[in-house]
Amino acid sequence: MTANANARRAAVAGARSEGLVTKTLYVLRRWPLLPIFILLLVTVAATFAPLLARHDPLLGKLFNERIPPVWHAEGSTEFLLGTDPLGRDILSRIIFGAQVSLKLAGAVLAVGTVVGTLVGLIAGWYGGLADEILMRLAELNFAVPFVLVALASAVVFGSSFGLMVILLSIYSWAAFARQIRAETLRLKSADYVALARVAGASVPRMLYRHILPGVVNTVVVLMTLNIGQLILAEAGLSFLGVGIPGPTPAWGSMVADGRDYISENYWIALLPGLAIFFVVYAMNFVGDWLRDRWDPRLRQL
Repeated sequence: MTANANARRAAVAGARSEGLVTKTLYVLRRWPLLPIFILLLVTVAATFAPLLARHDPLLGKLFNERIPPVWHAEGSTEFLLGTDPLGRDILSRIIFGAQVSLKLAGAVLAVGTVVGTLVGLIAGWYGGLADEILMRLAELNFAVPFVLVALASAVVFGSSFGLMVILLSIYSWAAFARQIRAETLRLKSADYVALARVAGASVPRMLYRHILPGVVNTVVVLMTLNIGQLILAEAGLSFLGVGIPGPTPAWGSMVADGRDYISENYWIALLPGLAIFFVVYAMNFVGDWLRDRWDPRLRQL
């Protein structure tokens, strides 16, 4: 009797644990918890950077140069992620670098999203000559090599945060314009748009009240996907020395600072590189998840 009772209790406990594992896996599949946690962590770090950073990211002492991270035997708890060749705390610079990256991405998206959405709406709605001109401009935007333009601009005007915002804004609107144009072409033939046209609604009203709400989901997905690309572009330019000028703690320039020491002091380049990797991964993952959630065709798969 006792053996049967014990067997039943074991079976119930096994079923409960199996159910808990199944529910956990379901939540992990349904919601991108890890990417959201990474983005929240980066946002909090960027917002409260002066409070979280233990050291001034711009000042260093040469006698503290290239101190290993805390997990090394020679490491110090004062510099948890070690120091760079100028003795500056890498953790503090990564935290302030998040602030720089998010400010840049926010400024560029504010311009690129508005301009690209307007261009896409106009091209898709009017078609004809306006569509041809605007789409050829978008294709020209894709054809011109961005790195070459950035290098030439940095030589002529000098590297600055404002120059990076302008260059990335110029190259970010075209992706929005092409996608929004395609969505507008699909939506303008819908019945509710035809009814609004018959009712005498003006073109601006139809675009604002009927077409724009239908492309908002696409705009949000494009924004999340473009944030990662913008951070990568800024990091690449900073690595080449034409991005955010020093001593501002940009992740790309931090990687460049450590390239000469990669064999001996790997943490100088690796740790900011990992910051870039995790943020870009999280943004791309969230963008794909939003696309899958908001697209009825993909949601049924």
